[in-house]
Amino acid sequence: MRKNRFGNLDSAGAVRAGRHRFARWRQDRLSKMRSKDYADCIPNTRPDLAFLQHNRTEPSITWIGHSTFLIQIGGLNIVTDPVWARRMALQKRLAPPGVKLADMPPVDVVLVSHSHYDHLHVSSLRRLRGTKRLMVPAGLRKKMLLKGFRQVEEKHWWEDCVFHGVKFTFVPAQHWARRNPWDMNNSHWGGWVIECRHGPTVYFAGDSGYFRGFEEIGRRFEIDVALLPIGAYDPEWFMAEEHVSPEEALQAYLDVGAKYFVPMHYGSFKLADDTPKEALERLEAARLRMDIPEDRMFLLHHGETMRFQAHAATE
Repeated sequence: MRKNRFGNLDSAGAVRAGRHRFARWRQDRLSKMRSKDYADCIPNTRPDLAFLQHNRTEPSITWIGHSTFLIQIGGLNIVTDPVWARRMALQKRLAPPGVKLADMPPVDVVLVSHSHYDHLHVSSLRRLRGTKRLMVPAGLRKKMLLKGFRQVEEKHWWEDCVFHGVKFTFVPAQHWARRNPWDMNNSHWGGWVIECRHGPTVYFAGDSGYFRGFEEIGRRFEIDVALLPIGAYDPEWFMAEEHVSPEEALQAYLDVGAKYFVPMHYGSFKLADDTPKEALERLEAARLRMDIPEDRMFLLHHGETMRFQAHAATE
C-alpha cells in the first residue's frame, strides 16, 4: 500500500480514524436527520449578470454556493472550488447555484483547494467557458491532465505565482484529500491568498479544522476579506479536526486579521448533521459574544455580489 504523501502541520488526525467512528456517526445521523429542519435555506438573489459578464475593472466577490465563488480582481475572472452539481452523493442540493453555469462569464483562473467532490466537480469545470488556467494543490496536477485539462499548475504550501499581475499563494489548511479508495492524501489541501496591486487581498480558506496555521497566514499577509467555512461541523466529536465550527471560523477570522468576513461552506449540501439555520444562529451568537462589529461580516445570499468600490454588498 502506498504511504500517505501529505499531512497536516501538527500531525493532526483530520482523517476519520477508523471505521467504527464512521459507523457510529452514520447511526447517530439516521436518528438526527429525522428531526432536522431544512426549511430555512439560504435565499437566492437575482445576480447582476450584466455587471458580472462585462466587469473587468471593479473588484467583486459573488457567492455561487458552498465554496464556489466568482472573484473578479485585476481584470481576471477567478472561480474557486467549482461545483454546480445538482446533488452530492445521494443528497439533493438544498438551493440552486447563485449563478447558472450558462450565465457565467469566461473564466481565466480556477483555484482548487483540495480534491473532495464537494470542492472539485469535474463536469462543472469542463462546462465553464474561458481559458481556465487551473491552480491546484501539489499532487493533483497529473490527475487533472489525465482528465484532459492542459493549463494546470500545482503548488505546495507557501508557493506562489503571478498571472496577469495577480499573485496567487497556496497556504496551509488542516484537512485531508481523497477521491477514490486508492488515493488517500496523494494530493495536498489548503487555501489561496489572492493579491492585486489595485484591489483587495482575498483569503479563500477552502476547507479546514481550526489550527495554528491561521495565525501564520495572518502574519504573512494583510488580508482584506476572509472567505471562511462555517458548515459541516456537527457532530463536533467527529468533524472538529477537519471542519471549523461557526465559533472557530470567527476566531480564524480574528487570527488572520482580515477586515471583512464572508461565511461559506454551508447552505448547499447536507454534508453533516448541522443545518444552515443552526450554523447562522451559532455564528451570530458568537459574533455578539466576541464583540465583532456587524458591518465586518457579510452574509451573502446565493448570487449576491460584494462590490468594493463602496465596500458594500449589493444585489
